[in-house]
Amino acid sequence: MSPYARTVGVVNVKKLVGFLAIALLVFYVFTQPDSAAGNIQSIGTTLRNGAESVIRFLNQLVV
Repeated sequence: MSPYARTVGVVNVKKLVGFLAIALLVFYVFTQPDSAAGNIQSIGTTLRNGAESVIRFLNQLVV
């Protein structure tokens, strides 16, 4: 088996896993929209809190 054939197989597996992840996400949104929205809000809140912490840290370095 050539290295090229092995690389093509890995790329195809990555695409397949990506499509499956998107399909599961869409299924989750359609079957449990309230829970999905809550999870997205939670992720957004976590990212916002992390960004605010980094900004606070950087401000303390400057002062």
